[in-house]
Amino acid sequence: MLTDHSETHMKVRFLGTSSDEGNCPTVYETNRDTFLVQGNIVTDPEALDELRRHNNGIPDWETVVEIPKELVRHFPQEARQV
Repeated sequence: MLTDHSETHMKVRFLGTSSDEGNCPTVYETNRDTFLVQGNIVTDPEALDELRRHNNGIPDWETVVEIPKELVRHFPQEARQV
C-alpha cells in the first residue's frame, strides 16, 4: 500500500532504460521511496482477468504495464532484495 503523497511534490530521477532510442521501457526513482515504470499498457483481456483474480482487482486509478526482465537491472540493488 502506497502512502498518500498528494501534498508532496514528486521529484523523479532517471535510472535506466532498455531502449536504444530512449523511448520505453524506462524506470525512475522518486523522492517518495517509490519507482515509476514506463512500459506497454497491458490490454490482453485474459491476462487482466488473471491479474484481477490474484491481485484483488485493479482499481480505476491504477494500471498495469509490461516491462522486459532486463529493465530490472536498473533498479537499485537494495530494491531487488525486498
